[in-house]
Amino acid sequence: MAFGISLFWQLSAVAEEPEIQVDEQYEDSRTLSDRISFSALLNAEWAYGYSENRHQKMEVYLEPEVEIDLFSDIRLTGIARLRGDGYDRLEPGKPDQDEIWKPSRRLIIGDHTDIELRELYLEIPFGDNYLTLGKQQIVWGKADGLKVLDVVNPQDFREFILDDFDDSRIPLWTMNLEVPISAVLLQLLWIPDRTYHNTPDSGAVYEFTAPFIVPVAPPGVLVDLQDVERPDRFFADSDVGIRLTTFWKGWDLSANYFYHFDDRPVLFQSLSITPTGPFVTIEPRYQRSHMIGGTFSNVFGDLTLRGELGYFTDRYFITNSPTDADGVFASDELSYVLGFDWFGFEDSLVSFQFFQSWVTDDESGIVRNELDTTTTLLLRHDFMNETLVTEILWLQNINNGDGMVRPKLSYEINDSVKVWAGLDIFYGDREGLFGQFQNNDRFIVGFEWGL
Repeated sequence: MAFGISLFWQLSAVAEEPEIQVDEQYEDSRTLSDRISFSALLNAEWAYGYSENRHQKMEVYLEPEVEIDLFSDIRLTGIARLRGDGYDRLEPGKPDQDEIWKPSRRLIIGDHTDIELRELYLEIPFGDNYLTLGKQQIVWGKADGLKVLDVVNPQDFREFILDDFDDSRIPLWTMNLEVPISAVLLQLLWIPDRTYHNTPDSGAVYEFTAPFIVPVAPPGVLVDLQDVERPDRFFADSDVGIRLTTFWKGWDLSANYFYHFDDRPVLFQSLSITPTGPFVTIEPRYQRSHMIGGTFSNVFGDLTLRGELGYFTDRYFITNSPTDADGVFASDELSYVLGFDWFGFEDSLVSFQFFQSWVTDDESGIVRNELDTTTTLLLRHDFMNETLVTEILWLQNINNGDGMVRPKLSYEINDSVKVWAGLDIFYGDREGLFGQFQNNDRFIVGFEWGL
């Protein structure tokens, strides 16, 4: 980790640090109301699980946002969220928030309400450079439905992957520096925020049960799940990232490196024999990984071609091999996505994506597929000057034959109000990523009001 921090500061020195010039006469002439802008978003969504004949959620949240111009183009942005859910089935009871760094945790009020500081950051331009300091989202990947390189921020899985990424992505306290170097933009990240994926607890609607995610104990075997072991060193356990982006002969290109803790804890297992029978202890621990990857995209007439590639070291996978001592084995993983977006029909989009993930080391007892393949197809058409939008998204895992279909209809009543209705339909093998939720098919309606 010392190497990562040292490298970060050495690269930061590439940027010149010109003195920030403040136009005091201009700044002093501005009133407080000129400096502050306020907006808010009121969102409500109801989901009814018709497969199990029960409500999944009746959720309302208010998301206020304030922007304050301080001086010399320095801006402070704050976004909060007050959320209430009438049924308390996505996160039953009071979540323990063990995955979340203490300064980033929500304020939980009873079983139905929480308050969260979503984002709070300063934007500081100096010279040609740009520093964003505070709690924020960093978006590296642009794939739909699933992720390859969009791993800087962890994800909230309280509704599996049904939320928009902007809503499910968990913002982190981050120092984000952008430095232009000739035709290349250098981005440097330092993230002391030790927050990881928020996964649903036992009994939640979208609790993970697939055996390649959660180990399954044989009948008659007792299981003791220990508290997760969290990294606790401020500097040594920070994450660091580097990205280079450029535009070359029509191609948008990036090269990415991220030294981080994998956001999924590794479930190390140990078996012991007691007078009452076999006993398995599971000890979750977060493990380090290096990610090296890149992105590309180009436009050819009505067709946009895009792709992402990521190589991850030291990933851990569940194994049922009888010779394995701790129930997991380590391997590198290569993941990529190819995407094709076609705008050839008027007011329409046809988007196809091909995802593959390859576990590079051989292991006879691996529970997940060594080469896992998923495809997605998105069809969208706009009517009435883009105020009425119809779309359907289909995700299909080739190996397990499971998938998800999401038809949706949305209508913008005016610039401030939007309503929608849709279905989320799961199918296939219960041991698959999507099939584990085959009883969670639901109907949703919602509205959004910009204040």
